[in-house]
Amino acid sequence: MNTVSPTPAATAQDDIAAIRALLAQACEAWNRGDGAAYGELFTADATDVTYVGTVYTGGEEIGRAHQALFDSFLKGSRLTVEILEIRRYGSDAAVVVTRGDAHKGEPKRLGKLATYTLVRESGGRWRIAAVQKTKRNGLMEAFSFRAQPATRPASRAGWS
Repeated sequence: MNTVSPTPAATAQDDIAAIRALLAQACEAWNRGDGAAYGELFTADATDVTYVGTVYTGGEEIGRAHQALFDSFLKGSRLTVEILEIRRYGSDAAVVVTRGDAHKGEPKRLGKLATYTLVRESGGRWRIAAVQKTKRNGLMEAFSFRAQPATRPASRAGWS
């Protein structure tokens, strides 16, 4: 029996689709207020660094902590994530930069950036190994660029 291996381009496209689906699942779990489902998307030893500097370790802790947030401060919130960039490193790792925010109602603006490190686990499933979130301060950024123009990054469409 002949088996045909997927072409590298097909595999890359499949991986990008799986990565996008993983982040969509994270939004769906958040929007349902389902901490367990949210935590399940992370590896057992994952790191989640929040924009306020809290560090959670492991999918179970991330899920538990988020459930407490979903039951209180984040009750009824929705998560919107826009992928800005996906970079694959080999066949089993990727870095994804996103812009997004948690909100109630329609988001006024997507004011947080997050960098995700994703890994493909032995069963072929992509999971979040790390995420670091940063609240964007446009005023300070503009001041920095004006005071020291050499600090302005190279143009990246859609990042600002």
